[in-house]
Amino acid sequence: MTDSLELLAFAGVLALGQFSPGPDMLLLTRTALRDGARNGVVMAWGIATGLSLHSALAIGGMAVVFERVAWLREGMRWVAAAYLAWLGYRMLVEWFVHIYSGARYEEAKSTTTKGAYVQGLLCNLLNPKVVVFLAAVVAPFLAGDRPGWWPWALWVIIVFEGFTLWALWALVLQIRSIREGYRRAGPWITLGFGVVLLGLAVTLVVRS
Repeated sequence: MTDSLELLAFAGVLALGQFSPGPDMLLLTRTALRDGARNGVVMAWGIATGLSLHSALAIGGMAVVFERVAWLREGMRWVAAAYLAWLGYRMLVEWFVHIYSGARYEEAKSTTTKGAYVQGLLCNLLNPKVVVFLAAVVAPFLAGDRPGWWPWALWVIIVFEGFTLWALWALVLQIRSIREGYRRAGPWITLGFGVVLLGLAVTLVVRS
């Protein structure tokens, strides 16, 4: 297999992993639906910023250290669980306010552009499973005799593809029929996302 085909295969595996349900996808989907394309794209950039660090750790072999240092892994797991629980709690509060006090809900402010970036960054950066997943995907593509530029090419693909696909997803969610559906079912989508995020937080805590 030529270098170009291997890089394409690597990009394909990443895309499959990227669009599997997880905290990044849930948070980005909800933000893009509620706050629009700009905040969605900015959040995608925040997620990609987190990926830039995770991919550097994975390619540099630090993922092995991360897996073997139990206190570091456990600490990150609890921090990630707390952050996901906080995001889920905020969504449940927003749903509750809308259901029982509609006027106050209408006055609630959406996430700012800066806030969207920070939330995307933290959601990705605090997820210890990201670097482990990347390490597993990267390892086979680093095996063998590779040119010096090869690790850099993998890093660029991870970051570029991560941002591009998430940004495109945020733009797709701006399709009129999708947004109209969100306006009708928005509170219940918020409730669902909040419950799922809390579930992910609990899963992080109970799993070793």
